[in-house]
Amino acid sequence: MSTSETSRFVRLRVELVVEIADPDVVTKAALHRIENDPDMPEGERVYTESAVSEDAAEALAYLIDPSELIGEMPGVELAQASWSSEEIDYDPESPDWALDEDDEAEDDEDEEEAVLR
Repeated sequence: MSTSETSRFVRLRVELVVEIADPDVVTKAALHRIENDPDMPEGERVYTESAVSEDAAEALAYLIDPSELIGEMPGVELAQASWSSEEIDYDPESPDWALDEDDEAEDDEDEEEAVLR
């Protein structure tokens, strides 16, 4: 397949599990960013400050900016981004947390679909 026949859009999936060692520091950083955001409407500012003050996961999500991952990467433009955060029970020894587990399941589904055709 030539380059002109393939899509120029790529879905990049990144999953991170982080430990918030100091929720107060994360919350303060998020509040500082909100306070210094000149583009945030006042009504949204009040809501966002409340959300990040009540939940360190929300504070972390507010501090993450997918466009910063792409930055000034040559030849790449961010077309769309979404992200979320949630508190989870994490056990690094559990097989449920093996990396690429979702990718393997999707590959198996793709193979099954190909066989059925």
